Amino acid sequence: MELRQDSYVALNDGHKMPVIGFGTYAPQPVDKNLAENGVKVALEVGYRHIDCAFIYGNEVEVGRAINEKISDGTVKREDIFYTGKLWSSFHAPERVRPALEKSLKDLQLDYIDLFIIHSPIEVKVSYLGKESRKKNRTKYHISSSTKLSNSKEECKDAGLVRSIGVSNFNKSQLELILNNPELKYKPVCNQVECHIYLNQSKLLEFLKSHGIVLVAYSVLGSSRDEKWIDQNSPVLLEDLVLNAVAEKLGRTPAQVAMRYLLQRGIVVLAKSFTPARIKQNFQVFDFLLSDEEMKTLDGINKNMRYISTPQWQDHPKYPFHDEY
Repeated sequence: MELRQDSYVALNDGHKMPVIGFGTYAPQPVDKNLAENGVKVALEVGYRHIDCAFIYGNEVEVGRAINEKISDGTVKREDIFYTGKLWSSFHAPERVRPALEKSLKDLQLDYIDLFIIHSPIEVKVSYLGKESRKKNRTKYHISSSTKLSNSKEECKDAGLVRSIGVSNFNKSQLELILNNPELKYKPVCNQVECHIYLNQSKLLEFLKSHGIVLVAYSVLGSSRDEKWIDQNSPVLLEDLVLNAVAEKLGRTPAQVAMRYLLQRGIVVLAKSFTPARIKQNFQVFDFLLSDEEMKTLDGINKNMRYISTPQWQDHPKYPFHDEY
């Protein structure tokens, strides 16, 4: 693997994606300006892949940061790979483009580089409505995937997005899309939780066989948001084996955790709002893990998820019931 800060992976539609992205999610109480400042630092450090979503509630701030760094000459728009996500209350075909256009307006961008379905679960009302998601959880959008896919494809044909993909899909859900005779554009990626405790080896093999990139979130563990995360779950960056490898190499545990995924052909999303850590997490192109070190880190896998979406676990087609 070429160790360059501008390393990209080729997508199946001819576009390319930087192999390291800057994640912008933060728990609700966190000041949205932290994401804005974090994106500015990330772009200054060298990140060119910015990952955000409607449901994060910070597209205005993230867009403001991107446009400021374009205005001051730090980057050009064409240098940036921006990922946005279609939230679960906008799966109805007639709601897809308006949702995208709302995001573009908030971001102050003419197009986004990648538009992905945030989750295979569809809900009837907006997440911002008064009723709970559990009460309004109704159906699994795969049953109408043809219309949903067509709506996203229309956004691509209109030039509003460059590439389209999915997130949190398992093998069987992807097969329904790939086997759709009306499919015009294959998903370029599947963004899923992936880290040393959940190395997604089977899903990765399946995705590679279809020319689909695995994009990993929670690569450094989780933000330990009480709404989503079991507070008794282990802290990934405190893992003894990971720390032993990091100490041997004179690297941080975060750098080694990211390097492990990169060497497996996985795109990684790293998240921090601390400038020093943002810079540190990008310094993973100047070293390699040996085959022995990779094997050692393979052995840490526990098939353990941090993100369990507990409010949907009783859904009969909950996306994570399948093995992969």
